[in-house]
Amino acid sequence: MERILQGSYFRAIIISAIIHVVICELSESVEVIVSIVDWPEGERPREKLLMRGASALSDAELLAIFLRTGVVGKSAVDLARELLGKYGSLTRLFAAEVADFCTVKGMGPAKFVQLQAVLEMSRRALQEELQRGETLNSPHVVRDYLQLLLAGRQQEVFLVLFLDTQHRVIASEELFHGTLSQTSVYPREVVKRALTHNAAAVILAHNHPSGVAEPSQADQLLTNALKQALALVDVRVLDHFVVAAGQTLSFAERGGL
Repeated sequence: MERILQGSYFRAIIISAIIHVVICELSESVEVIVSIVDWPEGERPREKLLMRGASALSDAELLAIFLRTGVVGKSAVDLARELLGKYGSLTRLFAAEVADFCTVKGMGPAKFVQLQAVLEMSRRALQEELQRGETLNSPHVVRDYLQLLLAGRQQEVFLVLFLDTQHRVIASEELFHGTLSQTSVYPREVVKRALTHNAAAVILAHNHPSGVAEPSQADQLLTNALKQALALVDVRVLDHFVVAAGQTLSFAERGGL
């Protein structure tokens, strides 16, 4: 009997030790996750936006509101920070391809489609604003629109805003697409589209995928050529914008026209 009791005692000690080791290992490996709902009310993204406005939120907080939920082990804010860390900026995130976007845990085609829908609604809202008012009186709207449309694109794109006599937008067209570093622009085609729209003026724009908005000598020569060609049909070039991630440079403001 004594041997049996001793055996049971030792087995109990061994089992207790094993349980203790397992608990210690689990406590070291399991990260304690605090849900956003447990944060102070003033620090929760949605409540913060309602109290202080959208401009008070960081990029990660705004993105977290769009994501709505996180994944196992990560809050929506953590996931938003991971996305921004992967792409470097909101602009590059917006320009991500669906296959690459879906490599992030928790992201899938449905979330990609939702993001693209939000971006397209933003573009259309800005275009409506441009069509309602004179573009020269709302240069920030023009810049915001061009940023949404061109920044983050992986190839050069040449775009023209066609304007009426009151400088309201008639149409916005991407006329030429090129490579990572250049695109071929044909003045005759720009003139033809201006006549088709019966435009009185145009705003030119193209992007620099390199991320540097500083215009090249070729950009200046192209601007001069387009200005001369369009002047032959009484169409004014009001400005030429060079767009890069987070930057929009105006030829008119720099005296380039």
